[in-house]
Amino acid sequence: MLSRRNFISKAALTTAAATFAPALTSAIGAVQGSSGATLQYNPESHNALAGYRLPASFGLGGVAAGNAFHINSNEEIENAMEAAWNGGVRYFDTSPFYGYGLSERRMGLFLYGKNREDYILSTKIGRVFEPDPDFRINQEDIWKGKLNFKYRYDYSADGVRKSVEDSLQRLGLASIDIIYIHDLSPDNGEMGEQWTDYFEQARKGAMPELTRMREEGIIKAWGMGVNRIEPILKTLEVADPDIMLSATQYSLIEHEDALNRLFPACEKKNVPIVSGAPLNSGFLAGKERYNYSNNIPEKYIAKRNKLTEIAKKHNVDLRTAALQFCAAPTIVTAVIPGASNGQQAAANVASMEAIIPKAFWQELKKEKLIAANAPEPKAN
Repeated sequence: MLSRRNFISKAALTTAAATFAPALTSAIGAVQGSSGATLQYNPESHNALAGYRLPASFGLGGVAAGNAFHINSNEEIENAMEAAWNGGVRYFDTSPFYGYGLSERRMGLFLYGKNREDYILSTKIGRVFEPDPDFRINQEDIWKGKLNFKYRYDYSADGVRKSVEDSLQRLGLASIDIIYIHDLSPDNGEMGEQWTDYFEQARKGAMPELTRMREEGIIKAWGMGVNRIEPILKTLEVADPDIMLSATQYSLIEHEDALNRLFPACEKKNVPIVSGAPLNSGFLAGKERYNYSNNIPEKYIAKRNKLTEIAKKHNVDLRTAALQFCAAPTIVTAVIPGASNGQQAAANVASMEAIIPKAFWQELKKEKLIAANAPEPKAN
């Protein structure tokens, strides 16, 4: 059986130099070619993947492309992707769940005209969709508009194959780089305490099947895409994942648990982390929602106010600080905020290039607003 380490050395992830860029430790070498940089695994390093991260560029999350919170036009999403691409972004993350296929269709349409070797694409499995002629708009749903589909959870081997095949059709592309097992987590209200039953199905079905698909060359890597730490830790114990997408767990608002439990566990297994929802679904950019919910705990509003006050004192944009903070740990290989339009996407790119004074981070630690052991972005 091809191990993850051998796989990475033999079928290395390919991307443009502008994206997975050059703060590489000596553990990984980047071979520059006409179509991008090929990552090479150094078996002599015990921390090779953990040293691979994005200091200046990052990915684009596909939640907004699925009409989350409000309807975005096709033109707005195309402009967002164009601005991100022009800013050097080459990692794009989506999911069948985002707008019940809408995000995949929109991202695929944009990427269709690009050289396949020039970007990395990830999507997710766990829900299998089918047409719903009786679809009715639910105003309480995060996804807006007439979506026309319904889904069922399926973490079996057959469910994985079906989901990946459907995603390829929606994307209009011939390959997917990374597959995340999606929303298999205790915070999923549709699962509740039964999430462990679904996890067992995935342990026996989805996880070994994704490993087989990786070995067959259908995908390059797989991992979990969840909003809690426990499913990631369990997966590290029972399977051989390549990468993890951890959303909402490492931000300026909450990060201690990820810092002290998640990161060490992933470093031990050389499994890098993609940081999702770095702004807590817009909360740190001034939106009145927190982690995909309109119910915002008062303590987080108070903390945001304190962060904002100190940011103004140091002439720092809080959203910019939030994005850079999430990218600072060496185990983090990408940060993937979303964007509803070109202006937001361009602002996100600019944020990763901004210089934040060290005194800002020192004051946050002095006021105990971030953990004392939290890595600080480098003030270039």
